[in-house]
Amino acid sequence: MNRVARAAAAGLSAVAAVAARDLLQREHTLLRNYPVVGRARYLLEAIGPELRQYLVAGNNEERPFTRDQRRWVYASAKKANNYFGFGTDNDLEYTAGYPVINHRTFGRAVPAAHVQAGEDVVLPCAKVLGAARGRAAAFRPNSLVNISAMSFGSLSGAAVEALNRGAALAGCMHNTGEGGLSVHHRHGGELVFQIGTAYFGCRDEHGRFDLQRLKDLVAGAPVRALEIKLSQGAKPGLGGVLPGAKVSEEIAAARGVPEGVDCVSPSRHAEFSDTDSLLDWVELLATETGLPVGIKSAVGDMTFWDELTDLMSRDGRGVDFVTVDGGEGGTGAAPLIFTDSVSLPFQLGFARVYATFARRGLAEQVVFMGGGKLGLPDNAVVAFALGCDMVNVAREAMLAIGCIQAQKCHTDTCPTGVATQNAWLSHGLDPALKSVRAANYVRILRRDLLKVAEACGVEHPGLIDSSSVEVLTGRSASTPLHEVYGYEPGWGVPSPADRAEIARIMTGESPQGGSAPPSPDAVG
Repeated sequence: MNRVARAAAAGLSAVAAVAARDLLQREHTLLRNYPVVGRARYLLEAIGPELRQYLVAGNNEERPFTRDQRRWVYASAKKANNYFGFGTDNDLEYTAGYPVINHRTFGRAVPAAHVQAGEDVVLPCAKVLGAARGRAAAFRPNSLVNISAMSFGSLSGAAVEALNRGAALAGCMHNTGEGGLSVHHRHGGELVFQIGTAYFGCRDEHGRFDLQRLKDLVAGAPVRALEIKLSQGAKPGLGGVLPGAKVSEEIAAARGVPEGVDCVSPSRHAEFSDTDSLLDWVELLATETGLPVGIKSAVGDMTFWDELTDLMSRDGRGVDFVTVDGGEGGTGAAPLIFTDSVSLPFQLGFARVYATFARRGLAEQVVFMGGGKLGLPDNAVVAFALGCDMVNVAREAMLAIGCIQAQKCHTDTCPTGVATQNAWLSHGLDPALKSVRAANYVRILRRDLLKVAEACGVEHPGLIDSSSVEVLTGRSASTPLHEVYGYEPGWGVPSPADRAEIARIMTGESPQGGSAPPSPDAVG
């Protein structure tokens, strides 16, 4: 009994101490007025996202990814049942802007009937990257789904390794992000090396771009292309700071910066100051490395794109690919105003950029890549219909390796070890296991895209045109996708030669479906 009394007294003393502290502090009015009890409010606020995620929100209410979307990614990554029963719970009838894909009764492609059809089919890009400008290392990407730019530093080493191993297993490319090429990127996955404003990984001791270091780096790693980052959807027009406390020995080595010192990314490049000098630098990098060179940008003011296409149409200089990042993209931590309101969402931004290239006859010479929630099949199909040649997946790939959408990426307290440099949190992420899940997710996404393409009567997602999608404008009306974005006939698909070649490739890769042999009485 004395033990119980002592425990009760200790508990009451602790509560009294907390109450006294609440009454004496001046920072929180609520705690001064309601000592101890007022702390419940802060507890509920702290666990509010988790409560809503698991107990309160409906299947389609959460953002940025709904429960249904996350469930599809998780199930795909685990190769579990990712089908949904009893029909859609989306409000098709009253959701303006809802895209509907028009299947064809008869088409060139006939989907195979079994459930696993398409999972092991190679689904390459419909264009050859770098061919239009004769780059020495031009190539046809093996996968039209690739892992987007997420730097080591924003992601843990274990997460980067899992994604790179997964890229190797799935036969897709892995973009390094602007944080340099680390040891975690060297596990078999082919790379797109991103060059940001700080030139991490290819800079000298003064922070200036160093061409020889870039050449040495790409010569010693499986780098297939270079991407110059102009801006990103999460924070267009801003630079960034990685606090010195997070700049570990590994991060410092990958970025070429001092360990333990604040690591700053400026908001603008030092190697060029306008569109003309940008193209000069693109041609320099392509000549010196032989690699295809492209740009990544969010879309705002269209003046840059007008100048870029004007120069490309006049003097032969040009980018080999353009990565359009939608304003709904979000792996980079940023001020709320930037995440919510700066730069156009993907469809609107991409359509404007594509149209600018198409009007000058350049669209068939450039490989278009897209990012911004395009790791979901419906969004990706619309992207392909608008003229995208490849899609990059970022947050969906994070979900595949364990992210639970805790939205703590900017706090270094990611509970699943994906977006943190905390050694204790990241040690729980097993790269060997999670790499398989990343690869499964990419394969299943490609499978679903192939199935949709075949349902539309074509052999490859890149051949889906804007007539295959219409956008609901209410319960009783819809508008074809090409009318929504003002596309002209022939826009949104590769050149006739590229279309013929990818159809030939896919006819060999993907056995056509069908049912039993026709009866003797069949007509035709």
